[in-house]
Amino acid sequence: MKFVFFFIYVPFVYSELHNFTTTYTEMNGQMVAEIPEISSVTVLDGQPIDFYDAEIKKLIPRQDWMKEFASGGRFKEYTEFRERLQRTNEISIHVLMERFNQTHGVHTYQRMYGCDWDDETGDSHGFDEHAYDGKNFISLDMKELRYIAYVPQGLPTTTKWNNNKTQLEFVNQYYRHDCVGWIHRLLTLRKTNLETKGILEVSLLQMDRSSPVLCHATGFYPSAVTITWLRNGQNYDEDVDLRETLPNEDGTFQKTSTLTVPPDEWEKDQFVCVVEHMGRTIRKILTECKMKNSAEWCFYGCVFYS
Repeated sequence: MKFVFFFIYVPFVYSELHNFTTTYTEMNGQMVAEIPEISSVTVLDGQPIDFYDAEIKKLIPRQDWMKEFASGGRFKEYTEFRERLQRTNEISIHVLMERFNQTHGVHTYQRMYGCDWDDETGDSHGFDEHAYDGKNFISLDMKELRYIAYVPQGLPTTTKWNNNKTQLEFVNQYYRHDCVGWIHRLLTLRKTNLETKGILEVSLLQMDRSSPVLCHATGFYPSAVTITWLRNGQNYDEDVDLRETLPNEDGTFQKTSTLTVPPDEWEKDQFVCVVEHMGRTIRKILTECKMKNSAEWCFYGCVFYS
C-alpha cells in the first residue's frame, strides 16, 4: 500500500460500506510554510470530517454537522479518544532517520488507521498501516493480532509492540468494536443533520437549443432518488441518460438525467422531468426559454445561469 503526503478530497459514490480513517502525517521539516510538521485528518465515507493540528493542539471540524457536534459534551470525549489512540504506536521520525542512516533531507512518517463497516452484513475490518517516505513500513495483522515489519528497520518496533500485551488488547478492542461504534454515532449525527437541513432542488438546464437538456436534482438526503421523464404524460426513456448519484461537499447528494431530443420535438410535445424523493415529488416542464447569448446555460423558467 502506498501513502501520499497530504490528504486530497476525492468524491465518492455512496454505498452501504462505510469507512472511518485517520491519516497521521509527521515531517522532519516543513516543505511548505503553511503546512504543520505534525497533523492528522479523519475521513468518514470519503469526506474529511476533522483536522487535528498538533502545533495548536486543536481538533477542527470540517463539516457543518461536525461543528454542531463540537459544541456538545461528547466532542471532548471524541477528541480525547483520538489523542489517546494517536499516541498508541506512534513512531518518532528522528528514530526512523537513525535506523535508515539518514542525517539530513526531508522525510515523512505516516500512519493510516481506522475501520470499514458494512451496515448490511455487519462485517467490519480494522487496519493500522505505517509508512516511511511513502513506502510500507509496519502493518497490523488483525487476524493474528500482531504487527508485521516490511523492512528490517521495522523489526525493533514490531518486537516491542508485539510484546506489549496491554497495548495489543487496547488496539484489538478499538479496531473490532470501538471504531465501528464511532461510525454508528457519526453516521447518526450526519443523518439527523442532513435530513433536517437538506433541501431538494430541481433545475432544467441546456447549453443551447441543440444540446441535451439536463434535469439536475441536488441537495437531497438520503441518496435514494428517482428521476423519470414524461412525454405527453407517458413514461419516456428512449433518449434518456440517467447518471450516477454523486455527493455534495455538505454531505447531501446530486443526480442528473439528460434528455436528448431535437428542438422541434420538445416544442410540439410536452416533456416533463419528475423527481421523487422521500415522498416528495417535483415536476419541471420543458418549455421555450430565450437565452441572452449562446455562451450561457438556459435555466428553464427564464432565469439565466452562467
